[in-house]
Amino acid sequence: MIVGVAEAFPLAEVFTISRDSRTEAKVVTVSVSRDGHFGRGECVPYARYGESIESVLDQIKSLPPRITRSALQSALPAGAARNAVDCALWDWEAKMAGKRVWDILGMPAPQPAITAFTLSLESPEKMQRQAAKHAAKPLLKIKLGGEGDMARLEAVRRGAPDTRIIVDANEGWTPEIYTGLAPALLRLGVQMVEQPLPAGADDMLAEIERPLPVCADESCHDRQSLPALKGKYDMANIKLDKTGGLTEALALREALLAGGYGMMVGCMVGSSLAMAPATLLTQGAAVVDLDGPLLLAGDRAAPLRYDERGVYPPIAELWG
Repeated sequence: MIVGVAEAFPLAEVFTISRDSRTEAKVVTVSVSRDGHFGRGECVPYARYGESIESVLDQIKSLPPRITRSALQSALPAGAARNAVDCALWDWEAKMAGKRVWDILGMPAPQPAITAFTLSLESPEKMQRQAAKHAAKPLLKIKLGGEGDMARLEAVRRGAPDTRIIVDANEGWTPEIYTGLAPALLRLGVQMVEQPLPAGADDMLAEIERPLPVCADESCHDRQSLPALKGKYDMANIKLDKTGGLTEALALREALLAGGYGMMVGCMVGSSLAMAPATLLTQGAAVVDLDGPLLLAGDRAAPLRYDERGVYPPIAELWG
């Protein structure tokens, strides 16, 4: 039996990007129950990709109750619904076998990985205060994509003068804005810029100078996205809600590395259950951004562990 349920996790603070603001993480939790064992997965439906809680629940309801992971890959498109079911099936398989998922895959156990901590899009003054509050963290990810981004960048660097910084424009810039900001990004020690131009309108990245690494997010969902990245991006952000689960994410990881791309492992804003499968992708990643649970007011039972070494793989009670 496969069951999907809508849930919501209040955020510790309002979270804003170039497109919207939110006060809670709205997720779908999937449970797979078969042969006396139980597996779980979580996804975050994303309106940017035409998804809603309702559409994802409808997709999950359409599946045969005993669908396999292999059959699932063609039964649903890459996206949130397939992700939650795929990850729930991996969890179920691990519990059936009495092994961890990485053992089933023949992988070494994941080690802790330093993760970015995200500062949402706010006024320069507020972003400076937030940067100062989190200045001891080794990597800050700054949400940009609006008027006044130069002032925001300057303010964050004042608040966290020694911290590594990456920025995410969430498709909010034009080629002119990006080329105008690029010298300042370098001057302020920004190490990477994520999705500066809208997906589908990013061809200019192949024509303009890229003085620092540019990472595809909205422009890269699964392996079918790779041909369109050539010459435009240096890295790509793997998110389970885009790939449609861990199965395709593992394949995309190998394809990116084989193609000479740098790899980022990212997330939507969800609970530890959503992040847990992604910890299997962190080894060898240039950037890890699995801070979703750190933005919540409350998390799942048996949550992921975070400390100065980063994010740890899940314990079996959570997932896998």
